Amino acid sequence: MQFWRAIVAQVLLTGFQRIRTDHMANPHISQSSPGTVGIEPSIDPSENYERGVTLRKAGLFKHAIEELEQAATNRNYALKAYAQIGLCHKSRGRFEEAVLAFRKALQSSQASSKETVQILYVLGRTLEGLGRFAESLEAYRWIRREDPGYRDVEHRIQQLSTRRVSRQGTHFAQPSWVSSILRSCQDLLRSSK
Repeated sequence: MQFWRAIVAQVLLTGFQRIRTDHMANPHISQSSPGTVGIEPSIDPSENYERGVTLRKAGLFKHAIEELEQAATNRNYALKAYAQIGLCHKSRGRFEEAVLAFRKALQSSQASSKETVQILYVLGRTLEGLGRFAESLEAYRWIRREDPGYRDVEHRIQQLSTRRVSRQGTHFAQPSWVSSILRSCQDLLRSSK
């Protein structure tokens, strides 16, 4: 498996370098050091996004993040790019950075209800892995309101609620950043209808 991942990575890097070489005649494209997957500022954000997703799937998370960050500068790709950046960080074991990326994705004005639910679920799972149960519980409750049958959300809510009651004796009533982001998303969704 590792052998094939290395081959795929080399093919991807070589292919991206070849694209760069083909574009060298264009003075609007910046040159980067040999052997790197640099980001050309004149590349279409959709191409940056596709490159980033391909690199993420190949396990080249650092290079994927570079491409996805470039794509995220375009508001039409910000939501998807930040979600993919979060997945890259999560795969690298950088859970706090993943949480930040998922938060940025949720702040995108382009988020549909379905996309919001999907990102909230991954965010909830990440927060749960960090032991931030109150925040993950809140994210799952928002998902339940939007899509009551989504995946295993009901089961996770029950587990986390039971865990919180047994540890603390009472439920929390304090709103967190998740509430404010989700209220903003709901307001945007209502205003776009």
